[in-house]
Amino acid sequence: MKSSAALSLEDAPVSNKRRTFHKRWNAPVAGYLFISPWLLGFLGLTAYPLILSLYYSFTDYTLLEPIHWVGTKNYELIFTADSKFVTSVKVTFLYVLASVPLKLIAALLVAMVLNRAVRGIGLYRTAIYFPSLIGGSIAVSLLWRNIFGVDGIFNKIIGAFGFEGKGWITSPDTALSTLVLLTVWQFGSSMVIFLAGLKQIPAELYEASAVDGAGRFRQFFNITLPMLSPVLYFNLVMGVINAFQMFTSAFVITNGGPMNSTFVYALYLYERAFSRYQLGYSSALAWIMLVMIVIATLIIAGTSKYWVFYETEPEGRNGK
Repeated sequence: MKSSAALSLEDAPVSNKRRTFHKRWNAPVAGYLFISPWLLGFLGLTAYPLILSLYYSFTDYTLLEPIHWVGTKNYELIFTADSKFVTSVKVTFLYVLASVPLKLIAALLVAMVLNRAVRGIGLYRTAIYFPSLIGGSIAVSLLWRNIFGVDGIFNKIIGAFGFEGKGWITSPDTALSTLVLLTVWQFGSSMVIFLAGLKQIPAELYEASAVDGAGRFRQFFNITLPMLSPVLYFNLVMGVINAFQMFTSAFVITNGGPMNSTFVYALYLYERAFSRYQLGYSSALAWIMLVMIVIATLIIAGTSKYWVFYETEPEGRNGK
């Protein structure tokens, strides 16, 4: 027979294990309870519709007839017999390649101008950021259509200088440019992020480079851009993702434009889903868009090691 003291010693490790197990279990449960509103929203409003759309992409779903499984037929039709798909992809890539770099350049230049201790600078920053607060709205799109219409303000301004105006949004040569210009005008969000990054650059770097004889041009390329590269990387990725999904401006201002010059991908997806009620086909288009965005993001991420500099990284991370 073992003594009671020996039994208590043998039971002690078991009780400690149980206590440790309960502590480890209670901590995750408390965390999941706190994030449960977001978790339920993600599962019900994001994950479930995402999975459902993937299923619909393999069906002939039209809202008016029962759902029929067709396998990869939708994808085969998209890549082999859909000329509008090709047109929308071309227009979208043109829009992305034009709008994203111009928006980043404008945001960075304005951020550098506003990164100064000037009286009333907060008011200037707010005024410049304001267009981004209303960006993507129908009201702004209608305003833009009136500005660049045949009788718009822009034609009146250039007419005062002797230039002949035209329908900028009705011409196939300039319709897409007006949408790009609208996107560039709404650079406020990127500008604020650039401004925050500029404030994190130590002033000692500029002072030391000035002592060595570096001018502003050399300081910009040797100090400002390398130190801002993580911020530039973030703005570039977000800009590409948003540009691929652009819809409101193209729909309200030009509705596809003359000769499909502004027929972006999201507009084609909308047409298939809500004009032709081909929800299965449009779901396949949506998943193709997702793949294109993922590929573009991976390309940017893959090349980032050559141009993104992180201050805390050891030497050699960026080929140095």
